[in-house]
Amino acid sequence: MIKNITNVRGITCWGAHTGVKSMRRDLAIIFSKEPASAAAAFTQNQVVAAPVLLSKRHVADGKAQAIVINAGNANAATGEQGRKGAEAMAQSLAEELGIDKELVLVASTGIIGEPFPTEDIVNGIRENVKKLTNKSTAGTFAANAILTTDTFAKEGFIEFEVDGREINMGGIAKGSGMIHPNMATMLAFVVTDIAIEPSLLKEVMKEAVDKTFNMITVDGDTSTNDMVVVLANGLAQNDVLKSKKDPDYRVFKENLENMMAHLAQQIVLDGEGASKYIQYEIVNAPSEEYARTMIRKISDSTLVKTAMYGRDPNWGRIISAAGNAGLPYNYEETDLYLGSDKQLVLVLEKGVPAKYDRNFLKKLLRESHLNIKLDLNNGKSSSMGWGTDMTTDYVLFNSVYTT
Repeated sequence: MIKNITNVRGITCWGAHTGVKSMRRDLAIIFSKEPASAAAAFTQNQVVAAPVLLSKRHVADGKAQAIVINAGNANAATGEQGRKGAEAMAQSLAEELGIDKELVLVASTGIIGEPFPTEDIVNGIRENVKKLTNKSTAGTFAANAILTTDTFAKEGFIEFEVDGREINMGGIAKGSGMIHPNMATMLAFVVTDIAIEPSLLKEVMKEAVDKTFNMITVDGDTSTNDMVVVLANGLAQNDVLKSKKDPDYRVFKENLENMMAHLAQQIVLDGEGASKYIQYEIVNAPSEEYARTMIRKISDSTLVKTAMYGRDPNWGRIISAAGNAGLPYNYEETDLYLGSDKQLVLVLEKGVPAKYDRNFLKKLLRESHLNIKLDLNNGKSSSMGWGTDMTTDYVLFNSVYTT
C-alpha cells in the first residue's frame, strides 16, 4: 500500500464533502496527536485572504497542532464576514479537538470575492472531526479535498534516518493555475515526526521553499492564498535538532527539500491547459540567488512559453529573457542547451550560434518533458526551476473560470 501523511507518527486526517463544491470533497483536516513545531510561508501578494492573516498570527510562536482547509471559496476580499468565517473555522475545530484555538491553522482555496459559506464549513468541521483516522485512505481523501482546478491529487512520502531513529515525512499540495509563488492558488502541507526546534524549522523551511515552491511557474500570477506549512511533532523521539551544526541537520534539510521539490513538480505537471513540463537549469552562475532570479525571468516569459508550445527552437527568446532579468549579464560567455529530458542540443556556444540539426531539435521539442540549460561560465553556483508552456487551452479555460 502506498504510504502518505497518515504514516507519520501521531498524524490523523480526513477529507469530506460539505456541499461548498457540488461534486468533490471540499474540506480537509490534519491533526497531530501532540503539539508540533510549526513553520509557514505565505503569499507576498498585497491582497491577502482572511485565513492567511489568521494563520500568520497563530504560527508566530512556532507551534501548531491542527490544520483545516476548505476548497471552493478562497475567503479573499470578503471583508468582516470573511474574517469571522476564518475565525469560526479555527474556533470550531479547536472546540471539537479540545485544543487551544491558537494551535489551529486555517487555509482556503477557490474563487476570490464570493461570500464565505461559514455555516456549511463549520457544520462540516463538527461532523467530520470524529472521522479522523490514520488509515491511508484518509490521507488520500485529505489530498483530494483541497483541490480546485487540479486534475489529480498531489501526495508524497519519505522515510529516512536521524539519530538512529526512523523519520517519516509526508506531504500534500494543490495547485494548477495562478502559479508563480513568491513566498498560485498554491497550498502545501508537510508533516513529519522528527524533533526539531521551531526556530531551526523556520529557517530550514524558508530555504527549502526558496529552492522549490518559489522556483515554479505556470502563468506568472501569485495568489491571495499561497501557503506552505510544515509541522514536526517530535514523536520519532530523536535528539532534538537545535542547530545547523548538528550532524543530522543536513539529512533533514535534504529530505525536506526533496519532499517540497516533489510536490512543487507535481503542481507544474498539472498546470492548467499545459502540454509541456519544462525544467530550467542554470550552472556556473555568480551566485545561487542570481541563478534563481534569471530562471524565474526566463520561465515566466510568455514568448518562451509559446515557443515551447509550438515546438519552435527559437532560442533567441531565452537569451533575450535572460538579459531582461535585471542582472549584469554577458551573453557572449553563455552556452545554451535546448531539448528534452532524453537529449540536450547545444544551440549557442560562447554567444555564437552553434551548428545543429534544426529538424532533429524540433523533433525533440515534441516531447512532453523539455529541458533548457544555460551554462553562464561565470561562477560556481547553480539552480533549477520548473514551468509549463502557454497553450490555447489555458486561455480558453481561464476566460470562463467563474461561469
